[in-house]
Amino acid sequence: MTVRLRAHHLLCLLTYVGKGYSPAFTANYDQVVKRLGEGEGVLIVSGPDDICAPLLDEPEPHCLRESAAERDRLAARDVGAFLNRPIRAGDRFVLDASSLAGMREAFSAGLTRQACSGCEWSGLCDAVAAGGFGDTRL
Repeated sequence: MTVRLRAHHLLCLLTYVGKGYSPAFTANYDQVVKRLGEGEGVLIVSGPDDICAPLLDEPEPHCLRESAAERDRLAARDVGAFLNRPIRAGDRFVLDASSLAGMREAFSAGLTRQACSGCEWSGLCDAVAAGGFGDTRL
């Protein structure tokens, strides 16, 4: 199995502490994080992914909006620059402890945060990063 992720969720995973849009969303996110923590690979997708799944039944899911696609574009650019490799739909890799630590370091330094501009969760993510990512689930 492979976890399907859109590019900006590579950033969201870094600060995920069990909060989300709804109980169903959070339960699903916990399952995605569990799979990644067990070493399951990542497949970068364009558009809604495994994290978005519980939101797709809403009348107008935000994950289908252009703002989410723009976050993906910016995250792919910034994370790709940090990792010294392009991040594109169809890419496959594993998020191991070393890559997560490096990505968290870049996140804390603000190197990969442009995609977070205007996100309603940005304040929470700032606090998690400032606290050293201690309560994160991945």
